[in-house]
Amino acid sequence: MPKLLRVKLTPEQRDELRRRLRAREVPWHTRLRLECVRWSDAGLTVPQIAERAECHQVTVREALHRFQDGAFAALDDAPRPGRPPTLTRADLDALEAMLDAAAAQGRTVTAGAATDWLEAERGVCVSAAWLTVLLRRDGFRWKRTRDSLRHLADPVLQQAARAQLEDLQPCSWRRTRR
Repeated sequence: MPKLLRVKLTPEQRDELRRRLRAREVPWHTRLRLECVRWSDAGLTVPQIAERAECHQVTVREALHRFQDGAFAALDDAPRPGRPPTLTRADLDALEAMLDAAAAQGRTVTAGAATDWLEAERGVCVSAAWLTVLLRRDGFRWKRTRDSLRHLADPVLQQAARAQLEDLQPCSWRRTRR
């Protein structure tokens, strides 16, 4: 029969666990590991925790072993491999402020114009396609703009052009006015 895997927390550790669970930006996997530790301290078995967390029992056991080996520091996600992001949260916040100001003025800002602004103002080079993905993640929505100069047209000149076109049409095609 396998040995029961249980975690018993001290009052200080319970306070630390509550503080970490209340934090806003806790990665999903770290939150799952913290919940596994909390439920184990509450007396649940590994199968019960796995059912409640909707994960595999091996995942629960790994979380509990990690806590036993290294306390709360071991529950955090490992650093992700690869190049760090070029666009920081501060850059995105500055861009959002600029977009909000432009919208308040009734100006339209394209993704290309936003990348140009980022490069000029913040010194960050990012593609327009990736910028649209990041803005969509932050909840920004936009619509395609139409390429039209209709709002700049002079109605008097348009009427004159229509009259000139009617004069150029063959007689059989000309509309008769009633």
